[in-house]
Amino acid sequence: MKKEQVLNCQFSCWYPHFKSQTIRSIILPLPQNVKDYLLDDGTLVVSGREDPPTCSQEDDDGEEAEEIQAPEFPEFALKVEEAIGSLGGSVFPKLNWSAPRDAYWIALNSSLKCKCLSDIFLLFKSSDFITRDFTQPFIHCNDDSPDPNLQYELVLRKWCELIPGAEFRCFVKENKLIGISQRDYTQYYEHISKQKEEICRLTQEFFKKHIQYKFFDEDFVFDIYRDSMGRVWLIDFNPFGEVTDSLLFMWEELRSGNGLKDDESEGGTMEQDYPSFRCTNSSLTVQPSPYLSYRLPKDFVDLSTGEDVHKLIDLLKLVSNFPN
Repeated sequence: MKKEQVLNCQFSCWYPHFKSQTIRSIILPLPQNVKDYLLDDGTLVVSGREDPPTCSQEDDDGEEAEEIQAPEFPEFALKVEEAIGSLGGSVFPKLNWSAPRDAYWIALNSSLKCKCLSDIFLLFKSSDFITRDFTQPFIHCNDDSPDPNLQYELVLRKWCELIPGAEFRCFVKENKLIGISQRDYTQYYEHISKQKEEICRLTQEFFKKHIQYKFFDEDFVFDIYRDSMGRVWLIDFNPFGEVTDSLLFMWEELRSGNGLKDDESEGGTMEQDYPSFRCTNSSLTVQPSPYLSYRLPKDFVDLSTGEDVHKLIDLLKLVSNFPN
């Protein structure tokens, strides 16, 4: 995987070329001071609220030493507010490449649906995926060229209630669609197993009409969504390599092509030209969400937010019983 391939998958690179096939979005340049704030490892004080929050720190004598106030970015906040308004009042946020999917649990609505800048900041400051975009975007690249200078951007996408069972990841090698995987592979969706040939056919048609030979590279990954009317929508592009989750495939077989036809439908009814299609075929193979490993224990969250007073009292009693 080359750095140029990663650059080509930046949202602002591909969106103008595929605008009519994807969800309406607005791209805002990210000011340096906002980037610094998002990368700051200090106390999590979220800015972007109408009533700027403050956090007090005490010195060793127990006296209040200083008051930490969340930084404000009035010009940027206004642009974000206007963009959210023009997109219907709710957005799905991401950076150049990644969305904060690993941090959905910290939001009050346990969702990536954002209605204001503070919602976005809370998700971004809690996400390892966002930090990786900032600090290690080329970690899996094997060329020795200097890292390109990046202009980071906040991408705001019009919020749409997407059904996880209708999302698919498509793998392209040498401009040929070689594999399609159920996106939410941790769950069993009966309709996918029943409609796999139709899904495969519609995806192949969409690829040949709108994607093939139109993207900047010949090896890449793209995500799609099939709505209730059967229309296919483009969701995102990703590099063809380990930085992208291969889901129900392995990168070794995607690169070599060996074994890709193992999961054809019974009876060999899939056409020879069709890609390998993989989905979770039984509820017995359902797995926990891969994002669960990023969550904090609920007891810790309750303590930190003060939502469970009894747990806090128990903790204070426990601390008081420890010997000095």
